[in-house]
Amino acid sequence: MTLQVNGRAGQRGRGENAFLTVSSRRPPLGVWKREMMNTALLVIDLQQEFARRTELAAAEGPGRSNPGAEAVVAGALALYRAQGWTVVHVHHDDPNPASRFRRDRPGFAPMDCALPLAGEAVFVKRTSGAFGATGLAQWLEARGIKRLAVVGASVNHCVSSTLRAGYDAGFTMAVLRDGVFGFDLPRIDTEGMIAADVVLEVVLASLGRELVQVISAATLEAWTTQGAATE
Repeated sequence: MTLQVNGRAGQRGRGENAFLTVSSRRPPLGVWKREMMNTALLVIDLQQEFARRTELAAAEGPGRSNPGAEAVVAGALALYRAQGWTVVHVHHDDPNPASRFRRDRPGFAPMDCALPLAGEAVFVKRTSGAFGATGLAQWLEARGIKRLAVVGASVNHCVSSTLRAGYDAGFTMAVLRDGVFGFDLPRIDTEGMIAADVVLEVVLASLGRELVQVISAATLEAWTTQGAATE
């Protein structure tokens, strides 16, 4: 479904309702599970066009980061679904007529690792971030969801835009560093490419400094199943 409700949540301080700081807070299982019930797993733009680009990268370049991201996404989906927690999918319908991400082209379809199940919300966006004119923020607020764990692609485009916009809208954001990926990035003023692994590291370091909790799939699973996490 695609909701078209405009509006914006109020902002709040960085420390309010933050994800657990791995090194300092280890709540009992029951406490963590109560907090986790107010989270959603947000799956960003895992569509067939990225599968095509991944195959191309493997064959001839450009390179791609996190080759195991699809397995991590599948595991995170299984974890949330097993607990009965909210899963939200976001798909990109590019307004550019030449884009392979257009709704009427094969590249728009979801990747095999992230096929939505019946009853899971699917929002379609035409902007970089998932909060732009989709009604996502209002949908989450109506369900009492305050925290989002994000996976998807590409890390330096729609994932980054979504994390920043979600933070600005008042949500507590986490990103699975092994559940996102991107590709080599052409340099602007010189020849050559910036390696995908470097792009990933810079984006996550920038986000993790102030706005976003950068975690691993193993940490998310530990929080969920044991009520404690180790990095």
